[in-house]
Amino acid sequence: MVKKIIYRNISLAVKPSVVLMLMLSTYAGWSQKKQMDLQLASLLQSNMVIQQNKPFTLWGKAAPLSKISVSASWKARTLVRSDKEGKWKAQLSVPQALPGDFTNHQLHIKSGNEKIVLSNLMIGDVWLCSGQSNMDMSMQPVSPWHHGVKDNEKEIPKANFSGIRLFKVKKETSSNLLDSVSGNWRECTPETVADFSGVAFYFGRSLHQKMNIPIGLLQSAYGSASCQAFIKKEVLESDSTLKNRYLLPYYKNPEEKIPVLRPMLIYNAMIHPLLPFSIRGFIWYQGESNAGEIKMYPELNAAMIRNWREDFQQGDLPFYFVQMTPYNWKKNNPAENNYAKFREAQELITRQVPNTGIVCTMDVGEPDNIHPVNKKPVGERLAGLALNNFNAASFETYMGPKYHSMETFGDQVIVKFKQSQGLYTNDQSMPRHFWVAGEDKQFFPAKAFISGSHVIVTSPHVIKPVAVRYAFTNDVVTNLLNKEGYPMFPFRTDLWNDEKINTHLTNTF
Repeated sequence: MVKKIIYRNISLAVKPSVVLMLMLSTYAGWSQKKQMDLQLASLLQSNMVIQQNKPFTLWGKAAPLSKISVSASWKARTLVRSDKEGKWKAQLSVPQALPGDFTNHQLHIKSGNEKIVLSNLMIGDVWLCSGQSNMDMSMQPVSPWHHGVKDNEKEIPKANFSGIRLFKVKKETSSNLLDSVSGNWRECTPETVADFSGVAFYFGRSLHQKMNIPIGLLQSAYGSASCQAFIKKEVLESDSTLKNRYLLPYYKNPEEKIPVLRPMLIYNAMIHPLLPFSIRGFIWYQGESNAGEIKMYPELNAAMIRNWREDFQQGDLPFYFVQMTPYNWKKNNPAENNYAKFREAQELITRQVPNTGIVCTMDVGEPDNIHPVNKKPVGERLAGLALNNFNAASFETYMGPKYHSMETFGDQVIVKFKQSQGLYTNDQSMPRHFWVAGEDKQFFPAKAFISGSHVIVTSPHVIKPVAVRYAFTNDVVTNLLNKEGYPMFPFRTDLWNDEKINTHLTNTF
């Protein structure tokens, strides 16, 4: 059977199946014509938090050379024009967030007869939360490797915070720069927080409760990822050391390492599409995949920090990160200290890069577990750094004691610290994991006594001590804190690399 139809004024004899195909083709073309020219970047959605007290950047696409009007319910408005390719960018002034103000706002974006409305928006602080698996670890269990953060069965049901908004970037890698990400801004509820980062949630909750303003959390983390995977190609290319170490081997053999260890691939897919979203700063929990690069890591991580700050175009944004927790790397050797030296390298970043901070986790680690479950103190300590940055007068002590100096009196050493008021141990025993050595560079475990804000250490095996170490090994869990509950940072007073550790005496004291 053949039917005759008129298509574009041409008489054709066709079969019914062909008629159907023509109809579908015509409908598809009509649908494409009806698709809106006006578009927003994938990150710009209803339910998000707008960064307070700085220009808020919006960007997207529209018909080439068209006018785009952007207006906000907080009485801010601007008019821009798209370029020849249809790309546009606009900025709106945003007021300072007032404590207790959780007003729902709207944004209206118009171009010609097209309009986009974003609703249920709040003005507060937005933080980018990134790193590898310890940042990626969700509140709820994920079989088979993750049993959930500590007390998740109690914490998740209580996580009803309409003033906290969550966005989890879908994990992707790409050899090319991407412009969009997959994810949705969602209010913090027991259902939405369950698969969100535990560290990020506790960080955001602490800020929300103490500052009483809305908090937006952008989770862009990937398990097993290397630091170089978060850095764009141009930055690695511009540094000969980083280029030789990371880029050239990748160019020579792109498939040698798994994607999350390859340079720039996570940056391309999970950081670049976020630019230039307005944020307050960054929190970072990464290092396990670079733990063998003690000398290289400070330069590598510093390059990443500069890269992100330059790309977000908002000045020297705060960058706070987590010092690696105790882990034995499946070695039962108490003399191993490569991970301690990596922690030392991490701390060096804070002295080389401005507006950075580090939190200690030596008291909450699990020597046999590279993914310790006690994430609440980690997030809250990161929040302490942020709070101190906002108002140093109100949050004077925001980290654990740090080594300052030492004095020797015979066989005793008095060790002095910063931020060491009210020293105590969390198990009512003597401070553990102090070591002393004489000029022979042989370290012996030492007795340690708290004396006010100082610690006195001594060992019967060292008559004239010249060096002290504290928790300077891969996997010891410490018990010494200041009155605010922050643990003492590990340290060494020497720079020896040919020392001898008398491990047979480890449990003497």
